[in-house]
Amino acid sequence: MRKITAGLFISADGVVGSPEQWHLPYFDDEVGAAVGAQVGGSETLLLGRTTYDIFAGAWPEREAAGGEDAGFAKSLGDMRKVVVSHQDLDLTWRNSEQLKGDLIEGVRALKQEEGGTIGMSGSVSVVRRLLAAGLIDELHLFIHPVARGNGMRLFDGIAEPIELKLLSSTAFARGTVHVVYGPA
Repeated sequence: MRKITAGLFISADGVVGSPEQWHLPYFDDEVGAAVGAQVGGSETLLLGRTTYDIFAGAWPEREAAGGEDAGFAKSLGDMRKVVVSHQDLDLTWRNSEQLKGDLIEGVRALKQEEGGTIGMSGSVSVVRRLLAAGLIDELHLFIHPVARGNGMRLFDGIAEPIELKLLSSTAFARGTVHVVYGPA
């Protein structure tokens, strides 16, 4: 069975919404390497529509520009991307397809396919649903040393407690802590 790893930037007070507004001062080579290992080590990328739109609007241009992150951008482009949405989508980024039908059933089927790790980055609403269904094997939280006070929180709306087990934790120089949880 394939493993699903989900990675999220999260503030010290649990906010995951709009990380582009607050995480950049804490993003350095250490965090970049850890994010790259979590996402870049995947064979398939599972994304919600909003995250897909953000990624598809940025990474192909970065690949074409040939800058320092062009290699990572190319690996994302070459990766199979499965996009979750109830709407019919026109997916323009290469190797992208839409997950049709029920999310939980579709992800269970995806996990049963041959292949390597399924990575997720962002896609909070999808992560929430998959956590509640017990389908996330590793939850990578990049906890930033900032309290936002308000914003979308990862565990808002969770109906039942989700028991987690600490798999690893690493503190980085700028204060970000990379915590990896698995199902308890």
